[in-house]
Formats: sequence, structure tokens, C-alpha cells
Amino acid sequence: RKPEKALASFDKYPSRFFGEVSVDPNSGMEGVRTLETTIALHKNIKAASAHPCLLNPQVAIDDKRFYPIYAKCCELDIPINMLVGVPGPRVPYKCQHPGLLDEVAWFFPELRVVMRHGGDPWTDLCVKLLLKWPNLYYSTSAWAPKHYPRNVLEFANKRGTDKVLYAGYFPGLSYERIFSEMDDLPLRDATWPAFLRDNAIAVYGLQDIIQSSAQ
Repeated sequence: RKPEKALASFDKYPSRFFGEVSVDPNSGMEGVRTLETTIALHKNIKAASAHPCLLNPQVAIDDKRFYPIYAKCCELDIPINMLVGVPGPRVPYKCQHPGLLDEVAWFFPELRVVMRHGGDPWTDLCVKLLLKWPNLYYSTSAWAPKHYPRNVLEFANKRGTDKVLYAGYFPGLSYERIFSEMDDLPLRDATWPAFLRDNAIAVYGLQDIIQSSAQ
């Protein structure tokens, strides 16, 4: 089934929105084919997205059921956004422990993975993995800015300037709250462009969207 509303938004606002495709490794090859056909629907669909703890049944990040999807992401040259850490919903968390990304990043060196929802309480481990694996990234989704892990922000200011991406959580968090708290983040002036814009352009391949906005 085509995501008609999303496609209409991409056409109406081609430089404002880009999309992702939720994947379910329990679907086997049908899910892999769905990912490929959905990505092909519009040039503004730029990524896959996975929620290990919310799948039924749950599927761990390093489970073999995910591997065909990872391979297809490499083939399509798209990143996958991956929930990591203890989730808010009252479901088991083990399937999305950030340490499980270690073997995935080793087996799929081409795969770009963006850690979502903070990796709490293992943010030190997240930083270690970000240092270790070139194609692993971290986004600040699901957290109000005043709660962004300070060790991650310190990493962004130093060795990880190209590794940390801003992500809001609207409508869970209002833009008024997000941007009022952003002013207090301890980021260097040189870090802000990468954090807010440049890293996302590079990771998600948004150069065509940026070019269309400049025309």
C-alpha cells in the first residue's frame, strides 16, 4: 500500500521533508521486497527504520532475521535508524542493547546505522562504539535538549563532530520547548552546523533535497 499522504507532502514540500520506511524482520523476504519497492516510490524516501523492542515477536539488533534487511540497506545505499537503550513502553529492553550493534557494524562495514532514542543508560558504550565504527551515528531523538547526555555532547565537540545528529520529538515535545532549551547546550560554535544540518545531509544523502531548496 502506497503512503499517499507522505508522498503528497514530499511533492508539495520537496525541500522540507524526507521519509523513512519501517521494517519488520519477522516478515522475511516479503519485508525486504517491501523496503525496496517503498524506497523506489519517491526520491525523498531516504532511510529504513527499526524498532526492535516494539516488534511482535521482538527481534534483537544482531538477530539473523535482521541481516537480509541490513544487506538490502547496503545495496540501496540507505541508512537504518535503530532504537537503542531501555524503551519507555513496558516491554523488555534486551533486544535493543546498543552493544548488539558491535557485531552488526563489523559484519556490515558499509551499513550506516543511526542510533535513536539515546541508548540510555549505556551512553558511554554508545560513545565507544561511535569511536570504533566509521558508519555508526547517534541522534538525539526522544530527549528534551536539557537531558541530552553530556558525554555525547562532549564527544560531539571533540572527536565526534561528524557523528551526532540533532533530532526532535514533535509532537511529543513542542518546538517551543525544544528550541528554548537548545540555547543552553554546551556545544562549540563550530559544532552547531554539523549537529543541526551537515551530518544529516551526509548520512541520509540529502544533497538533492538541499539543491532543490536553493533553486
